[in-house]
Amino acid sequence: MGGVGLDAEIARRANHLPRWLRARGGYALSLLPALWSFEPVAMSISLPSVENPDVLVTRNTKSTIVTAFANASSYGGGMKIAPQAQLDDGRLEVCVISHMNKLKLFCLFPTIYFGRHLSIPQVENFQTERLKLETDEPQDVYADGEYVCRTPIEVGIARAALQVIVP
Repeated sequence: MGGVGLDAEIARRANHLPRWLRARGGYALSLLPALWSFEPVAMSISLPSVENPDVLVTRNTKSTIVTAFANASSYGGGMKIAPQAQLDDGRLEVCVISHMNKLKLFCLFPTIYFGRHLSIPQVENFQTERLKLETDEPQDVYADGEYVCRTPIEVGIARAALQVIVP
């Protein structure tokens, strides 16, 4: 799981909380201060073309949050940001939340815990095997709550690439 935009700002703030507090709702506690200072980010997302998967098609958006590499359904203590994601299907769930006012975004936040945010018009959810994400100004990218790099990024997934033995 990873994110850019508001998601990255919340993760950055949560990481500065004491470990005991972070484990007990640190992500939710970090929402309000992050939301207060955050401004939407202009992004271009490039996805494989339906006709030719080797060609990336770009679209521009002004987004508040992008979870660009979700292959599991939840993160951050149970938030179901990508409720349709499956670990083994070889697809990334991409959730793009378009620009909306901060009050509406604040009200949207609890719906993520139940996966109900997908019914909100400003929320777009889709699957892809890979994507390229670019921003006008470099933005932090977090994966599983940890800083990994800055944009631009290219993210991909391989189906059944990790073999796991379980009882």
